Amino acid sequence: MKKKNFYLLLLLLFINSHSLLIAQIRPKETKSQYQSWFSINGNIYLKNKWSLLTDLHIRRNNFLSDPNFYFLRGGVQYQLTKNLSVAAGYAHLWLASAIPGRKNFTSENRFFEQLQYNSVIGKVNLVQRLRKEQRWQQKVVNDIYTGQLRFTNRVRYLLNITVPVFKQDALPSLVVADELLVHFGKEVVYNTFDQNRIFIGVKQKINAQLSFDIGYMQVYQQKFSGYQYDRSHTFRLFFYYNNLSQLAHK
Repeated sequence: MKKKNFYLLLLLLFINSHSLLIAQIRPKETKSQYQSWFSINGNIYLKNKWSLLTDLHIRRNNFLSDPNFYFLRGGVQYQLTKNLSVAAGYAHLWLASAIPGRKNFTSENRFFEQLQYNSVIGKVNLVQRLRKEQRWQQKVVNDIYTGQLRFTNRVRYLLNITVPVFKQDALPSLVVADELLVHFGKEVVYNTFDQNRIFIGVKQKINAQLSFDIGYMQVYQQKFSGYQYDRSHTFRLFFYYNNLSQLAHK
């Protein structure tokens, strides 16, 4: 009897390991979709090299038809040098279900810390940002809240390049940007790579403190399953308010 139990245990272990192997080698599935993404981003000077960071984001699926997420972020930034700053803060995300007919949003609480370096090479402006996030995401099953949270850490690196095309400062500049996001934690098994966001568009100044960029962004995201991906073709329009020029007079 003991020998039979031993062989049965070996058989169960084989079946389980075989199932895991099949899950890992399932063919890659990529879903393409069309989105629009709008935001207002503020960097508001306070005093003594301190400023307030504020973001409001709205992203829609099927271009404008359906909600994807609503996002609020706030934080404080300290200017270490003319080009280097550090910041930290809190953000909240409301994520709509991707399954038609489901109405509940998944909430996410997030803390972030970041280091940003701005530089100029010739007439080209470079922004490099390294951001670390701690994320607590609600778990929802069949449109019902489970009361459980998924915790992950995420690291993001952004390179944003702005190239003047015209001699007149009032005319648009070319913008090319790429942001790589990776995350890790107990529940991140198959997708350490989270997503990549590449953007190409134009930046237009409205006045000394207000500007916007508009263009095309592709968001390529891997799901927790490891074999499922989303490729989002996204129209992006971001507005920026920045009055940190006051620092030059302090």
